[in-house]
Amino acid sequence: MTGPGAVRVEATGETVGEAKWAAVRQLEQLVPGLDRDRVEFQVVTEGERGLLGVGYTPAHVIAVAPAPPGQDAEPAGSEAASDAREFVERVAAAIGADVTTFVAEREGTVTVTCSGRDLGLLIGKHGQTIDAIQYLANAVARTAGRENEVVVDAAGYRARRAASLEAVAQRSARRAAATGRPVDLDPMTAVERKIVHEALKDDPEVETESVGSEPNRHVVVVPRHASV
Repeated sequence: MTGPGAVRVEATGETVGEAKWAAVRQLEQLVPGLDRDRVEFQVVTEGERGLLGVGYTPAHVIAVAPAPPGQDAEPAGSEAASDAREFVERVAAAIGADVTTFVAEREGTVTVTCSGRDLGLLIGKHGQTIDAIQYLANAVARTAGRENEVVVDAAGYRARRAASLEAVAQRSARRAAATGRPVDLDPMTAVERKIVHEALKDDPEVETESVGSEPNRHVVVVPRHASV
C-alpha cells in the first residue's frame, strides 16, 4: 500500500507485537476512523534482548494505512501545521537527526510525527529531547498568537507515554481512594494532563484538578468530597 493515498509511520517496541500496537496508536491520531484491518505492516527488525539483557535492540516496524477520503498522505494543512512541521524539521536537522515528518491537524491539535533511523537521537534519554522540542514548538506557536496545541511524536513514543500515564493515573487513584488524601503527580504538558484527566473522568472515587503555573503545572488526584 503505497502512493499519495497512504499514511506511513514507524514504531519500535520490546516485541514486534508492541511495536505494531504503537504504530496503530500513531495511525489512529493521523487517520480518523482508522480501519485496523487495512493496516499493513513491514517488520524491519524483530528485536533482540542480548545476553543477560545486555545489547538490547528494539523491534522496529513500518505500518501503512490508507488516508481517509479527501486527505492525502502529505496534506497542506493550515499555516499553524506548516509552521510546526518546519520548526520540527529545522530542530531535527540542527541536532543531526535525519527524519521525515508527517503533519496532521485535528480538533485544535497539530501533530508532527517523525520517522526514520535517527529517532533515538530525536527522542533522547527518557524522552527529554522530544519533550523539549514539543515545548519549544508550543512556545513558538504561542508567540505567533496561536492557540493550537502542538504534539511532536516519533516511533509511537507518545502512545507508549500515554499508556504509562494511564497506568500512573490508575495507581494514583487507588492510592488517593485508600488514603483519603490528594496525590500530586509530576509536572506535565497540557496534552499529558488531558490524558490523566480522561483516564479518571469516570472514576467514582476520585476527581482530578490541574494546579500550578507552567512549566510546573501538574495534576492532583483528589478523593471525592475532599479538597486540594
